[in-house]
Amino acid sequence: MSLEFSASVTLGGFRFEAAFDVRNEIVVLFGHSGAGKSVTLQMIAGLIPPVDGRIVIDDQVVFDHAHRINVPPQLRTTGYVVQDLALFPHMSVVENVAFGISGSKGDRRTRASKLLGTLGLDGCEDRRPRSLSGGQQQRVALARALGRGAKLLLLDEPFSALDESLRANLRRELLRLRAEMGLSIVFVTHDLREAHLLADRIAVFDDGRLLQFDTRDTVFKRPASRRVAELTGVANILRGTVVVAADGRIRVRCEGFELNCVQPQAQCEEGDAVDIAFRAERVVLRRAVPAVAPGQNVFAAEIIEEFAYGTGHTLRMRLAGTETVLDAELSARPYEVLHVAGRRAWTIELPAEDLHVMPR
Repeated sequence: MSLEFSASVTLGGFRFEAAFDVRNEIVVLFGHSGAGKSVTLQMIAGLIPPVDGRIVIDDQVVFDHAHRINVPPQLRTTGYVVQDLALFPHMSVVENVAFGISGSKGDRRTRASKLLGTLGLDGCEDRRPRSLSGGQQQRVALARALGRGAKLLLLDEPFSALDESLRANLRRELLRLRAEMGLSIVFVTHDLREAHLLADRIAVFDDGRLLQFDTRDTVFKRPASRRVAELTGVANILRGTVVVAADGRIRVRCEGFELNCVQPQAQCEEGDAVDIAFRAERVVLRRAVPAVAPGQNVFAAEIIEEFAYGTGHTLRMRLAGTETVLDAELSARPYEVLHVAGRRAWTIELPAEDLHVMPR
């Protein structure tokens, strides 16, 4: 199942414009509240008409402003699950699922029961939605979305109201369904962990604009701009100026120190203003000062704050002789082995290949 999406719309003072595609994969729409993620799903589903653009679902043009095509929602081959689920409280579980299925009453119930079985809801057919747990209600909503035979699922933060253990189970369930049923999925979330787990590709939205659309690893490791880095949780973003550019390497002067970096795809030259982004987990902590080879980024640093999160620790560290403060992240085991709790002064290394340079 494929999707080609290119659309723009104005809603009050909110202006939206974006273009991306889906090809037998999970595409995660990521961004803060109000960035345009849910509006995108509503346009794909046919609930909001764009003012311009073109939407094609599996080679069927469902919207084309230039040719005045706008296929109604019920004729689009999509399954749509909204955040509040919108299950019918007066209907049984099997009736909810069968609601959008065509055919005789018996055929509809048979298909609905089969879908419920696929989602682990055997025996729940005649119960009312309110008698189910939150996770079971989510599965009913997914079954209903799949009931029409849709191969394109539109999921608008479907797990946000659930506790973490249920969310983890349903994420695994979604990945299983995607593999077994050959689904394409457009999934809205503002949860970084959820985006990283589910996405084949990520579309990063901000204020109605699509800032970056690329593979999961590219977005998280090589954000297209400072704003994308901020939205995707990059803890360390430094400003600097290129002072040397040669042989596929650059050297950047920051406030009070210099960093050796790999030349980015957007080639930098001496004098260019740049931003350098790197994740907290890429900061290497060392107890002893190593023998420093040419091109290494090794600095003395001091822990000034520390935050524990159960499975890991975030250390706020100031580079010696500067006002620069960086975040370093350690999982529980390395934290204990290094005896971090009893020591403030450390040596840190910032590997050049982990430093992502972006033209400012």
